[in-house]
Amino acid sequence: MTADDYLNLDDYPINLPGPELEAVIARTRAALEADGCAVLKGFLTAEGVAAMVAEADDVADQGHRSFNRTNAYFTADDPSLPQDHPRRQFFDRSNAFIPADNFAKTGPLRQVHDFPGFDGFIKACLNEERFFRYADPLADVIVNMAEEGEGFPWHFDTNNFTVTLALQNAEEGGAFEYAPGIRARTENYDEVARVLAGTSDRVTRLDLEPGDLQLFRGRYSLHRVAPLKGARRRYVAIFSYVEEPDMVGAPERTKQLYGRVLPIHYERAGLRADALID
Repeated sequence: MTADDYLNLDDYPINLPGPELEAVIARTRAALEADGCAVLKGFLTAEGVAAMVAEADDVADQGHRSFNRTNAYFTADDPSLPQDHPRRQFFDRSNAFIPADNFAKTGPLRQVHDFPGFDGFIKACLNEERFFRYADPLADVIVNMAEEGEGFPWHFDTNNFTVTLALQNAEEGGAFEYAPGIRARTENYDEVARVLAGTSDRVTRLDLEPGDLQLFRGRYSLHRVAPLKGARRRYVAIFSYVEEPDMVGAPERTKQLYGRVLPIHYERAGLRADALID
């Protein structure tokens, strides 16, 4: 089979510019404008989901696991702040990423990523002018793998948007929850504290299904993946795009996420779109 079999081109004709595709793009932009999240239900066919799950199963043993405690901002503790401040609330985080170089160019995941029109469609939906594939051979397209008891605690993203494909859900748990635009103008610590305490009325819950494509602007929306239950792994594919060409991850950060680095990470260290800490 090829990407034509894996993609739901009837509902999402990303290879055929025209009124139908423009309508899809318009709906997606409107959803992103409304609350920073858009879900394209059934973006993959059943065959596409099955093929990608089988591919992830085949290379799951290559996933790099990490365990730590983090706050919503991925920063160190600040004793100068009150004990109950959101920046001083830390939660267990466990995760695993299957690095990109485990997915063959002829495999289903990369066939979808390389499908004509895929990048252009994502760019149009996000309405981004500066838009390039991440040039990192370990991280351009990866699979996040999580098992029973794992999840991802409340956090803000360091990048403006994420592009993910739900492939397989756990038997229980794993819902995607977010508080849209909670820090669109200020850090809004009071409302962040309410989300962390479970008392906020601004939280939206999404139960994504295998085959759903999600575009999410997570820099301003606090979000989490609820803890998982059951023996079945949760798989989510992540497609990475950046604002500058030829960018790769910093060596230290790459080692943390994927357990190893390549020569290109040292060769291009410091080649970033901004001067922010990676």
